Amino acid sequence: MGHTKYVFVTGGVTSSLGKGIISASLGRLLQGRGYRVTIQKLDPYINVDPGTLNPYEHGECYVTDDGAETDLDLGHYERFLDIQTSQANNVTTGRIYQSVINKERRGDYLGKTVQVIPHITDEIKRRITLLGRKGEYDIIITEIGGTVGDIESLPYIEAVRQLRWDLGDENTVYIHLTLVPFLSSSGELKTKPTQHSVKVLLENGIQPDVLVLRTEHELNRDLRKKVALFCNVELDAVIQSIDVSTIYEVPLLMQEERLDVIVLKHLQITTSGAPDLNAWKEFVKKLKGSEVRVRIALVGKYVELFDAYKSIIESLTHAGATNGVKVEVTCIHSEMVTAENVSDKLEGYQGIVVAPGFGDRGIEGKILSVKYAREHRIPFFGICLGLQCAVIEFARNVLGYVDAHSTEMTNMTSHPVIDLMEEQKGVTEKGGTMRLGGYACALKKGSRVQRAYDAELVRERHRHRYEFNNEFLEAYEKKGLISTGINPESGLVEIMELTGHPWFVGTQFHPEYRSTVLNPHPLFIAFIKAAAELK
Repeated sequence: MGHTKYVFVTGGVTSSLGKGIISASLGRLLQGRGYRVTIQKLDPYINVDPGTLNPYEHGECYVTDDGAETDLDLGHYERFLDIQTSQANNVTTGRIYQSVINKERRGDYLGKTVQVIPHITDEIKRRITLLGRKGEYDIIITEIGGTVGDIESLPYIEAVRQLRWDLGDENTVYIHLTLVPFLSSSGELKTKPTQHSVKVLLENGIQPDVLVLRTEHELNRDLRKKVALFCNVELDAVIQSIDVSTIYEVPLLMQEERLDVIVLKHLQITTSGAPDLNAWKEFVKKLKGSEVRVRIALVGKYVELFDAYKSIIESLTHAGATNGVKVEVTCIHSEMVTAENVSDKLEGYQGIVVAPGFGDRGIEGKILSVKYAREHRIPFFGICLGLQCAVIEFARNVLGYVDAHSTEMTNMTSHPVIDLMEEQKGVTEKGGTMRLGGYACALKKGSRVQRAYDAELVRERHRHRYEFNNEFLEAYEKKGLISTGINPESGLVEIMELTGHPWFVGTQFHPEYRSTVLNPHPLFIAFIKAAAELK
């Protein structure tokens, strides 16, 4: 194809319209046509990364294989495109300013006044084009976080405006996503918010090439013509994005709207035929056609915000389609789980997931949930802190270590079955200092997890400081909670499973980061299979 081409996706009117899903859907369509595609996210907040953000602030923190703590939209990109992203796929204002200030301190700008233009915008442009320099991608989609008109977004808007001048019209496309609200009192769809949003974009020097309109109701041709006229875009470039029952339908709707064809036309790429979405369509068919329902309890402490456990919930969805069942996830707040009500809270579920997290808030509710799953022989999946809760519960109620705990929660325990990793003991800074990214895991032959993976060595992503204390391993294995996954270099326990139980597995790593639509994670598949069999 020659030079890498760039698609820039902005949003207007309101946040959370789904720029990430539209970007991922377009990427899926372009991939289906044989193009090499990746997506990057530009986040306007001043944090260097979301690693220190509370999930209530920004949803889950997604971790790439190379150890980047990133925006949750990178999870959408990987799940839709079935590719790995990296440090270069997520850029924040904090990272931009940190880089520019470091250069100023080194003397790179000696004699110059460092300013937003050109120094900040030049650094943004450098980061945007970084992925395209190796020639690995034909098309790079860049999603700009926030909403047009936000003060925080202005340097990014200016940078992508300049990039059209740098790269040429034929190598850039601007897509603007807005909302067309429906006023029930008058029974009308209103285009004025879109017109104002495009006006703000124009004031910043960008004329959108494509408009994607989020809507609850069908947009007729007259309304589209009105938007095209007032916003100065071609009629066929006014795209409807109507609400759907599952995000996985969006690529199919965008294909019907010919979004990929319009983008390729702007990029002066000749196209014919339709993208290959056969595997995707089969997945959606299974997802929507499942009659059998499997109820899963997700026990965590950030349950008020669904996005806090986005990757886990999507991984359960992928596994459900693979098993021909519909997974219904109910989030249960671990702070609300007590010894008196645990049966009432968890009765009737075919599987229990104890979610990751940090700190002691809600920890006892998670431990009680593990106990319920173990004693009632309900399929159990513990992830990161979920594994640690399983270890603590087993120590207290099976091994007889009544004060067993993690040293993250207390230093007063005489049985620190979960302890701070050795290399973490000298760490004082919070940001980017955990055990992050992909590490190898050797699986025990014949174990439940080894059969699920159908492999003996796998690679999984981590995000933690505390780890199982190997001093207690022998006592655990004598009673049936055995280590079935070990890091071959460090000897750290990565997986534990309980013998004599229908399905009881805890992982120190985060398997949800590796589950995609076309390659669901084997542990989630096995977990949902066990839950379906229990039903």
